[in-house]
Amino acid sequence: MSDVIRLLPDSVANQIAAGEVIQRPASVIKELVENAVDAGATEIRIYIKDAGRTLIQVVDNGCGMSETDARMAFERHATSKIAKADDLFSLHTMGFRGEALPSICAISRVEVRTSTADNSMGTQLVISGSHVESQTPVMCDRGTSIMVKNLFFNVPARRKFLKSDNVELSNIMREFERLALVNNRIRMSIDTGTRVIDLRAGTFKQRIADLWKNNLNMTLLPVDIDTSIVKISGFVSRPEAARRRNPLQYLIVNGRNMRHPYFHKAILSCYESLIAMDTQPCYFLKFEVDPATIDVNIHPTKHEIKFENELEIRPLLVAAVRASLGKNAAVPSIDFNDDPLAVAPFNPDEKVDLPEPVYPQNYNPFTAEKRGGGGGFGSGHDAAERTNLRNWSSLYADFMRQTRKEFSETPSESDMLLPEIEEDGDTIGHCFQYAGKYIVASIEEGVIIIDQHRAHTKILYEEIMEKVGAGTQISQHVLFPETMHLDAPLMVALEEIGPELRRLGFLIEPQSEGIWAINGVPPLSRLMGNSLQPLELVLRILETVAEGGENYGKEGKEEAENLLISRMALLMAKSSAIEKGRVLNRTEMETLIKELFKLPDPSYSPLGNTIFTLLDTSRLESLLP
Repeated sequence: MSDVIRLLPDSVANQIAAGEVIQRPASVIKELVENAVDAGATEIRIYIKDAGRTLIQVVDNGCGMSETDARMAFERHATSKIAKADDLFSLHTMGFRGEALPSICAISRVEVRTSTADNSMGTQLVISGSHVESQTPVMCDRGTSIMVKNLFFNVPARRKFLKSDNVELSNIMREFERLALVNNRIRMSIDTGTRVIDLRAGTFKQRIADLWKNNLNMTLLPVDIDTSIVKISGFVSRPEAARRRNPLQYLIVNGRNMRHPYFHKAILSCYESLIAMDTQPCYFLKFEVDPATIDVNIHPTKHEIKFENELEIRPLLVAAVRASLGKNAAVPSIDFNDDPLAVAPFNPDEKVDLPEPVYPQNYNPFTAEKRGGGGGFGSGHDAAERTNLRNWSSLYADFMRQTRKEFSETPSESDMLLPEIEEDGDTIGHCFQYAGKYIVASIEEGVIIIDQHRAHTKILYEEIMEKVGAGTQISQHVLFPETMHLDAPLMVALEEIGPELRRLGFLIEPQSEGIWAINGVPPLSRLMGNSLQPLELVLRILETVAEGGENYGKEGKEEAENLLISRMALLMAKSSAIEKGRVLNRTEMETLIKELFKLPDPSYSPLGNTIFTLLDTSRLESLLP
């Protein structure tokens, strides 16, 4: 048998590595910006076109590269960050694997212009799909400019399944926020084609304020602890600033963003009994540890980090956060330096007239006789009555006998049947609610069990879609408009789906930079909806669009708009429908059943879930043979 094992070409190996390193356009920005930070840049500019599909350009004023280094940088496992395995335990740079640039050039067309301070001329390198097309001298400023064009041009499956432009742009903005937060000493800007964000270099708190312009910095409490194991600094939010949606939670270790569920839960434990169960605090915390005590080489994205002293760091983190909350508690405190209240001086010789006590006449609290006329106790009650008043057991027995008598006089089940409701030939009789989730009703064919949340979601969804399709959806103006403070990703989502929101009945208008007002909402209160506020509903829609969604670009424009409207209508219906666990009265159950069976297809929810099930007579007889 001939040999079958062979080495893969570098171009193929780079494409395989790109599957882990470069997942979307935001991944390219992360890798290029981290390289610029490692190059000592003090200013980084990012340019985006078509949500990164057509162009991603990162320009920095770092140390630049020589002609040879520029060529070597795109070779697999070529890096200037480490030279031996032991260097992994003393990392002070963002990159070290030597996989990012080869992975990027394997799936795109890359053009690099770079120059060092020692050379009057720079070099221009053009690479397409791991193939070097040209390298020529060029005049350029000190630093490096990398343009990544036509991302995934040779990986059609990956390009096809990129999300819509607004989703990818939202991911880019979130990655930009993470990078800008970590590198607050670097001036950073991004130009998406429709918006330019330019962040000055400053302190950590200034960078937080510049990124989220909604007075967030006014609600932050400082955290600072320095031990031989770890130094923790940063900010946590006050309990009253906890958020139900989109909490800002960032953990940074040695200048690197990380996800750490163990430390996250430790921070949340400090807010127990201080915030509502459905809210979470915001936090921005930096950890500084000995590089030898952490392992960042877990995943190519380097978001997962292992700590050697994890168990020792947790109580220090909890103590630091609790100390910050305790020292800066937002509750009234006693100021012992204030002047005392003015109180008249006490004079021991002054005579004080006390009021004369007034006692009721002929009152004996220990007698068992009932009160008679004229304010006294009558004497015409016999000893049996007095004994009965003292005997609590007999009183309780009398109460239970009376209660059983009242229950025996309640109307029979036949007297409590609901009025008959004719829907599609079915007669709905007695119904009741089970477990706060299901409506059980009797009809001619047997017993029907209805999921109340799915049923109401279906009713509201069909109502919304019918009005939107007919162009009769109206907006109900609110008396006191609510304001939204939107970060960059949510603003991108709002601009993308603004026309669809107006079709659904939302009137949202800008007030100032990052602040929008909800002036009108669709009327969804015809049935017994929940108490979800319009602000919560709009934020939920924006976050769903920003964080997920399908690639609407693969359909036509009209089909894409209808699909987006349908998904937003479903989210509105689910958010406004009665929740599982809500107790319904007879009228509400009656109304829900009526409205459900008016629909053309009441059997399935918009997601395809079963709304009700029928236990017919034959099935009931099989269950009870």
